[in-house]
This record gives sequence, C-alpha cells and structure tokens, in this order.
Amino acid sequence: MSDTEKPLLVKRYASRRLYNTETSDYVTLEDIAGFIRAGRELKIIDLKSGDDLTRQYMLQIVAEHESKGESVLPISVLTDLVRSYTSTAHSVVPQFLASSFDMLRDSQAKMLETFPGLPGTMSPLSGFEAMQRQQKAFLAKMMPGWPGGEGDATPAEPEPAAAAPNEIEDIKRELSELKAKLAKLQD
Repeated sequence: MSDTEKPLLVKRYASRRLYNTETSDYVTLEDIAGFIRAGRELKIIDLKSGDDLTRQYMLQIVAEHESKGESVLPISVLTDLVRSYTSTAHSVVPQFLASSFDMLRDSQAKMLETFPGLPGTMSPLSGFEAMQRQQKAFLAKMMPGWPGGEGDATPAEPEPAAAAPNEIEDIKRELSELKAKLAKLQD
C-alpha cells in the first residue's frame, strides 16, 4: 500500500497542536481541510489517550466553513440532523447520508467521464436522472411503506431502455451547441 493510499496520521498534542507524522511538521485545521479536499484519507488521534478525534475535527471544519458564509447545508437539513439524534431516524440517517454522498460522487464521476467538457456542476442530463432513480431505490429499501417504498401501492418507475442511436446523436448535437455557446461567452 503506497503512502497516499494509507490514511495520513495526524497526532494532537496536549497543547492542541496538530502534528503531521508524514512530513514531521505542525498543521492547521485549514491544512487538514486541504488534505481532505485533495482526496486524502486521514486519521487524527490524541497522543495522550489514543482517542480517535477525526470526526470531531471534520465537524469543526464544516462548522467553520458554515459560519464563514460558505454555507452548503440548508437550515432545514441542519434541523433534520439535530432532530435525527433524538428520533428513531437516528439509526437510518448515517447510512442514508453515506449512501447519498456515494451516489453523488459516482454520478458526478460518470457524468464527467461521459461529458469531459462539462464543468463539475450538475445539469438535467441522463446522469442526474439515473442518480434520482438510485436514490428512489435506496429509499425504497431503507423505508418500506413510505411513498415510493417497497410496501407502497404506487407502481415503481420502469427502467428506461438504452438510449436509441437518434437520442445519442441528439445529445451529441446539443453538447456541441453548448460548447459553442460557452466558447462565445468566454471570448
């Protein structure tokens, strides 16, 4: 296993300073956020007790970004998260969130593979529709009896057939037109 595949080990000293064991230097919370954004897995441990502090520091990074106006989480989502700690949803929420983010990452990766010229933003293309179907299927498994769930009386949406050759040509044509418009805007 190469060094970049292993989690980066960061030790927290009693002085609360964070120490990067790979580079043998002290790091800040912003450095930690940079490692995470770069795709690096990491583990933060308390040097004295050996406690894993990774979750605590990741929550602190999110809280700092949210307080600086870099809001990603709507109030309604934050409210639902707080409520989930005191409800029966507590057991479902972590798995739901993890699966949702996995689907989002997979869908974005597939979209970027399919349309390499597009920026990393979501657009109403077939990749987004596929992600919606995945989320519905996930919810059906996690919460049977809810609308769209396994016990629901409404029939499930049929899986679309593979795109016809004409559809693919239409998509390619639309993509070319979008690229041309984007090129004009950049000039």
